[in-house]
Amino acid sequence: MFVFRWWIKGITIALLGWLSTQGSLGNPIKWAVHRSSPAYLTDPLLTEIERRAFRFFWEQADPNTGLVKDRASNVGPADNYTVASIASTGYALAALPIAVQHHWITSQQGYERALITLRFVVEKMPNVHGWYYHFVDMHTGERVWNCELSSIDTALLLLGALSAGAQWPATEVQRLADTMYTRLDWQWMLTNGGQDPQKRVLSMGWKPESGFLSANWDSYSEGIMLYLLGIGAPKNPLPAACWWAWTRPRYTYHGLTSFVGGPIFLHEMPYEFFDFRGWRDRDGWNYWRNAANGVEINRLFCLDHRKERKTYAAGMWGLNASDGPDGYNAYGVPKPEDGTVSPTGAIAAILFEPNQACAIAHAMYSQFHERLWGRYGFSNAFNLDRDWFDKDVIGIDLGMALLGIEDARTGFEWRRIAALPSTKRAWQRIGFSPSDVTEGK
Repeated sequence: MFVFRWWIKGITIALLGWLSTQGSLGNPIKWAVHRSSPAYLTDPLLTEIERRAFRFFWEQADPNTGLVKDRASNVGPADNYTVASIASTGYALAALPIAVQHHWITSQQGYERALITLRFVVEKMPNVHGWYYHFVDMHTGERVWNCELSSIDTALLLLGALSAGAQWPATEVQRLADTMYTRLDWQWMLTNGGQDPQKRVLSMGWKPESGFLSANWDSYSEGIMLYLLGIGAPKNPLPAACWWAWTRPRYTYHGLTSFVGGPIFLHEMPYEFFDFRGWRDRDGWNYWRNAANGVEINRLFCLDHRKERKTYAAGMWGLNASDGPDGYNAYGVPKPEDGTVSPTGAIAAILFEPNQACAIAHAMYSQFHERLWGRYGFSNAFNLDRDWFDKDVIGIDLGMALLGIEDARTGFEWRRIAALPSTKRAWQRIGFSPSDVTEGK
């Protein structure tokens, strides 16, 4: 089964009631604040994880379209997959400037790959009102699996394009990225094609056979990236009121309070592009602090259930939307869980818990590298209770690990996105103001 993430929102929200009843163990602390050790800044294993993740994006792109596979074989024989995801392609574009900085490729090589990709995406690949299909044939760009136009995956593609444009300003790469942004019809995705003009939450997508999906980005999720891009858009932006139209359900566990439960990526993906550190919105919401607590809750939940699962008893954590022994699943706090953990989910937590992320990377490598480590780093997931180790990697998860490590070390992607005029407009229109990490809700 391949990556379908938009459906997990309902699962996570349904679990909030359960989480709110869970008491603290020991002496609770109100917020998770961790000191950083300098070790992670130069740790060679983290560097190798980042480099191998980039290798996936470089090797698994079609040379003529630039589209990147959704997944690839990591351990064992080569695969024959031909399906690309636009989100994986977005991460590939964001990874190119990082690879240039590390001298893994030259600037010219990076520029040429970005140009091939954006020329195809902007000028040749099918779209509707500027929105792209979630999964496409990597050779032709044609829709596969009768999938939806995906609003969130288009956002990830756009963020990658904007990152590449910032790396090569005043070039065709930047022009194409700007074209992709300006032609996005935000009002169409917001109002269901004009059928509901008062609607203030974006649809998750659209299908030509059935129209707009019934699911909307109406609660805290990775969808906050969409609203930041839309509110700051250079043409026909979303009204700032859209930022306040989605709910912010919370729960408390071990004395830590955070937005929603579910997979760990909800608390990682938006924060690798947008730098929320030291900011709160006009209603006092401190998104960075809530995300940090969400990551720590994920770790503590696994530790609390060590007697029930062999995976957790080995010190492993990182419940995430990932492959599993019985197929793809949205593993998270408090369920579903069956002992399956995601290496990249735990590693991307380096944004908030660098010491813990570095330690878990070394623990996974030292204990399981013979079955888990391959050409592109750690495979997507494993489960000791079922003696199951994935043989594939998934592009978006490698992308999150790559960006997470780079931001934690250098802040590279944060600076790129923060410098965009669209980000500055969104910040101003929403009313973000400076805040200490301990301030706000």
